[in-house]
Amino acid sequence: MPTYEYKCTKCGNLFEHFQKMTDKPLEKCPLCEGKLKRLIGAGSAPIFKGTGFYQTDYKNNPKIDSSKIKDSKEK
Repeated sequence: MPTYEYKCTKCGNLFEHFQKMTDKPLEKCPLCEGKLKRLIGAGSAPIFKGTGFYQTDYKNNPKIDSSKIKDSKEK
């Protein structure tokens, strides 16, 4: 469910309200009962966390030369 931002046209009260997309927009300010205007937000972009993304984990990693790795059996 998205969080909508509202602003009262009478008193200027600015607040957020968590509601379903199918719910009707709020109409009255909880402070003065003035008319509310639902503001258009910037929205949210996907947030990528963790490993496994090509550009952040694999693109700049140099390849390992297997000839320089010592065999674990050799001492």
